[in-house]
Amino acid sequence: MQALIRCAAKEDLGILREFLTRANLGIDGLTEESVEYFLLLEDEDGVIKGTLGMEAFSDCGLLRSLVVSPGQAEKDIMLLITRMMQLAKEKGLGSLFLATNKGAALPFFELLGFVKVTRDQLPAELYSLEHIRHVFNVDNSLFLKFSL
Repeated sequence: MQALIRCAAKEDLGILREFLTRANLGIDGLTEESVEYFLLLEDEDGVIKGTLGMEAFSDCGLLRSLVVSPGQAEKDIMLLITRMMQLAKEKGLGSLFLATNKGAALPFFELLGFVKVTRDQLPAELYSLEHIRHVFNVDNSLFLKFSL
């Protein structure tokens, strides 16, 4: 199966919201304006098999909503992330951040060039994002940064 990764468009908003809701992820902040900061991984029939989004602010981005359907290859996840890095560069961002409570994911992201950072190393703008405020309430949250 040949996977295709493309930027989401306004027309994809409904199906993207549905995909994220089925994965039990929040859709707050997913609007007609922000949908262009989401990538879609589709099969050859145009069925969404994965997604990755980014909230942009200042010269940084926060990765969010990484979801793939069961059975997707690790290389597809890697492709989503590397394509998001390209998109962030195209949008003029200098760094990407991510938050996770899954310590087992740390080696994977470090392999891609992310480095672990502490809360006090996060940009002040991140603190205004709803997603981050929720993450701060989780005891085992980890934060990582990728410099573009």
